[in-house]
Amino acid sequence: MRVLIIHGPNLALLGTREPEVYGSTTLEEINAALAALAAELGIEIDCFQSDHEGEIVETIGRARREFDAIVINPAAYTHTSVAIGDAVRACALPTVEVHLSNVMAREGFRHTSHVAPAAVGVVSGFGLDSYLLGLRAAVGHVKAANA
Repeated sequence: MRVLIIHGPNLALLGTREPEVYGSTTLEEINAALAALAAELGIEIDCFQSDHEGEIVETIGRARREFDAIVINPAAYTHTSVAIGDAVRACALPTVEVHLSNVMAREGFRHTSHVAPAAVGVVSGFGLDSYLLGLRAAVGHVKAANA
């Protein structure tokens, strides 16, 4: 099984960007934790980060040929990108949306996601664990669908 991990805009700045909101864990540390969990689960992952909406859309579009599921933190694009939501629908892979912070406890504009309606689930507010829980959920979903 292969799972694509997508990190959206500004996530390369983790560790120094608003640590009171996003914590002090770096993107490299998140990817390392995901790789360790993937090894434990006996799956492969590929991690991708982009600040560019079009690159994210194109990556999702290509994913259906190579992956069994997607875990995505669309970051700010969560609330603005109809294109990313449409790409998730179009690729038809089980997708789990994740967020480091609890977006529902933040500004009102963050309460709307264009990705969540196309996802099998959302994990939000657990920092690094949001990604780990999201990966476990994606793997579990694929296994259940193939049982």
